[in-house]
Amino acid sequence: MASETTLGELLRGFRIAANLTQGALAEKAGLSEQAVSLLERGTRRRPRISTIHALAEALALDRDAEEQLANAARGTSSPQLTSPADAASTGVVPRQLPPTLADFTGREAALEKLVATLTGSDRTSTVRMAAVTGMGGVGKTSLAVHAAHLTADHYPDGHLYLDLRGYGPGEPVPPLDALSQLLRSLGIDGHSIPDSVDEAAALYRSRIAGLRMLVLLDNANGAAQVRALLPGAPGAAVLVTSRRGLTALPGFVQVSLSPLSEDDSISLLGKIVGESRVTAEADAARTIARLAGRLPLAVRLVGARLAARPGWPVEHLMNQLRDEKRRLDELGTGATGVRSNIAASVEFLAASDQDLDRRAAAALDLLGLPNSSDLFTAATARLLDETEDDTEHMLERLVDLNLLISLEPGRYRLHDLIRAYARERADQVLSEGTRTDALSRVLVFYTGIAWRCQEQTHQGNPRLSLAGDSLRAVPAFADGVAAMTWLNNDQTNLSEALQQACRIPALQPLVPEFALSLFGYYEALGRWNDMRTVCTAGRDLARELGFRHLAAWLEHDLAIPDAESGRLELSLGHLRTARTMFESVGDLVGQARCSTSLSRVLERMGRWAEAVTHGEQALALSQQLGDTTIEGTSYLALGSLYLHSGDLTRADRSFTRAIALSSSTGNVRSSAKRYQNAGQAYLRAGLWEKAADHLTKSIDAYQQVYDGNGESESHRDLAELYVALGRHDTARHHAETGLRLARKNGNLQREGELLIQLGRIAHAEGDLPTARTHWQTAATLLRSQSVPTESVALDLLAAHPEPLVDGE
Repeated sequence: MASETTLGELLRGFRIAANLTQGALAEKAGLSEQAVSLLERGTRRRPRISTIHALAEALALDRDAEEQLANAARGTSSPQLTSPADAASTGVVPRQLPPTLADFTGREAALEKLVATLTGSDRTSTVRMAAVTGMGGVGKTSLAVHAAHLTADHYPDGHLYLDLRGYGPGEPVPPLDALSQLLRSLGIDGHSIPDSVDEAAALYRSRIAGLRMLVLLDNANGAAQVRALLPGAPGAAVLVTSRRGLTALPGFVQVSLSPLSEDDSISLLGKIVGESRVTAEADAARTIARLAGRLPLAVRLVGARLAARPGWPVEHLMNQLRDEKRRLDELGTGATGVRSNIAASVEFLAASDQDLDRRAAAALDLLGLPNSSDLFTAATARLLDETEDDTEHMLERLVDLNLLISLEPGRYRLHDLIRAYARERADQVLSEGTRTDALSRVLVFYTGIAWRCQEQTHQGNPRLSLAGDSLRAVPAFADGVAAMTWLNNDQTNLSEALQQACRIPALQPLVPEFALSLFGYYEALGRWNDMRTVCTAGRDLARELGFRHLAAWLEHDLAIPDAESGRLELSLGHLRTARTMFESVGDLVGQARCSTSLSRVLERMGRWAEAVTHGEQALALSQQLGDTTIEGTSYLALGSLYLHSGDLTRADRSFTRAIALSSSTGNVRSSAKRYQNAGQAYLRAGLWEKAADHLTKSIDAYQQVYDGNGESESHRDLAELYVALGRHDTARHHAETGLRLARKNGNLQREGELLIQLGRIAHAEGDLPTARTHWQTAATLLRSQSVPTESVALDLLAAHPEPLVDGE
């Protein structure tokens, strides 16, 4: 008898002799390239005789060669189509597998895992068992059927298929009914089937014992529905599909399916619609794949509509899918549509006898309300108005049914089409008041978190006096690092919550305070574009709603990103407007803060006299108020001005006083910022030793409060200082350290500034190509961050062009 590898070796030899690749042979024979590969590797041992005929014809084999190939496939010298066990039985050899899809696409890794499980030599002593799980419409059945066909010849004694209807259509098939159907398929007379599950299961296992038989159980709703249907003796295999995780079934290889990749989704669409049609409108096809959620079911439904309408541009259907309110209608309205597919899972939970399941089903209506891409347990608990423990339990139940994706502990994600379904349900079953109340709870929660962060990053900040009930709604953070980490993890949701609130009239009154609460977060990280966007939205609504005090602070804060990105005239305009607004509401603290900010901006504009006037006004107001925070800021601004005028004694005294005031309150971050500002002033004055001393102390203080953004700025300044002194190794150390910190904090502007310094160091050392690379990268980064700083990089590139190549 030929060995199992003989067929593979023989086929490979014939193919090579015919000068064909596996792909070329597959195409000529009407097979998949994967099928040819499995045959040559010996993974697929018993192909159908029709497959042998197709291969022989494609290889142009003569009658003797074809017979040799056929005998190798049988493992005998003469045809033998049934096994001994089969011949001794009733003679029934079921072949119940549904047809595989001719356009089956992707799933290479999952398919390989299933084929290996069903055919591998490491499982000969046990029943081979695999489960394919995933959300409705993700292609579980298609994959399982395809894998079953690829391995069918490994199970010559028969293939059983049963739709358990775990999630419809119709009622789920009870275990006894399922066993009865399987036994009838095996030739057992219906009158001989026992009435109990245990006895029927025993008969079923006895009937298939010793047979090499494959059982495909489709659409199971859980382990309980499947357990009695499992074969008991080695030789058989069972493949189960379910929307629910089947980890309760021991010994099963678990294959969890996600949506298709974008490329595979487009490829599937092309197979249905026509490759040329999809290629001609590639961008529209890519968008359709995204809007269909990359679900095979949805892509097939879209493809079927386009195939039936050859006159439609692909873009036309894309535009219909863009409307979220009609998207599910475009993806099928009957029992086979995406909406019905999702609803089946939800209804399964809603019909449960477990209270938690029913609450989880109801919770889905609310989960689609936020525009956020991810759901975090703490914020979601506010959305649902539940405890965090109960919320987590409900979310995990939705994960169990693949209605929700678990990304990591405490973080979840809704698939786009399930979100569309949830929003549709919310519009149908929840009142407008219920929806806005849920979203307002989330926005108030985010506002409280942001205020708590500001408490840590900007102790004593006058903005904190404007915090409303939101601050009392959340506990305090242990330190600034914990606060910043929380907001960093949820920053995309913060932005989307703001945008959504701006569009909903009932939520708009919450926006100004939310915008102001984020000051500490954005300022500490130097996220100037985000600060500008948020403050603009908050200020505009504050003005419209008559929140004059909030509007004044947001107007002041709009000056900060403009000043940091070099738009000094715009910054000056915001500050003057804010000063007037603070005067109109009688806020001396706001007026004092505006005066210190005006002093700093005017100094940068070279308008020294005006800067001194505003600095002294700020100092007088702060002392009148007894506000040591603003007093310290005023001394800091005046110190820089005195230094510029050449009065080193008064400058030193002012800087020392400013730092002493922050130190006396124990505000380490404020001390770090003041050491830094003083160091920068000394650096501009060319007082290298004083500058290095103050900047080094600022780094030490920033490290105490884990402020990597502030630390990177001081490293930038020290790099500039040591470049000026010609100490290039030290300068490079500070520039590279600062660059790592800037990248870690996502500060693109700081990254660009540090690349400029690295370019200057390289140029000073005679390495112009490296210098130009740093400057070009910096210019690209800074284009969207700071036009003036981008100009610095561009000017350096222009001043130091690439040398001409010899001969040009």
